[in-house]
Amino acid sequence: MAPQHAEAFEDVISDFDRYIMPGVTHWQHPRFHAYFPAGNAFPNLLADMISDAIGAVGFSWAACPAMTELEIIMLDWFGRMIGLPDAFLPFTENGKGGGVIQGSASECNFVSLLAARFEVLKELRQRFPFVEEGLLLSKLVAYCSKEAHSSVEKACMIGMVKLKILDTDAKFRLRGRTLRLAIEVLRLKNSF
Repeated sequence: MAPQHAEAFEDVISDFDRYIMPGVTHWQHPRFHAYFPAGNAFPNLLADMISDAIGAVGFSWAACPAMTELEIIMLDWFGRMIGLPDAFLPFTENGKGGGVIQGSASECNFVSLLAARFEVLKELRQRFPFVEEGLLLSKLVAYCSKEAHSSVEKACMIGMVKLKILDTDAKFRLRGRTLRLAIEVLRLKNSF
């Protein structure tokens, strides 16, 4: 039953240590070696505290202009840091680039799939103007290796894109010829 009266802060922290922490998969623990290396440095903690204190929702420029502008600037900095060509950067003469910071790698896979699906459907509607969009959508196929993260399969399910999982070689690599053959076989079967 939920508490009916407020508890002392010390009791809340004690309960947290006793009941919550033992069941936490603690990604910040020095002996945690699964998934992604995600050590929290002091600047990360401070930035999270400031962000949480503001409590803004940044899903669009109208919702929080400062968050959107900061996101664009940070992505430009990051793009320059990793040496992206000017076309991928927002603040260059020919730059049409930019991006959106996602909450997880899984979310990145999903958003990337949706963006690719949108572009391909736009192209297919121009090439086949009299074919219903549902039929066009049913022809879309994504490929990945059997070593891909499970979020790729989930993104395809949610995005309504068929997924072909391809074998890898002895070194767990998806080879170009394997992908090429899979595409050629599917193209022979997949016509309007």
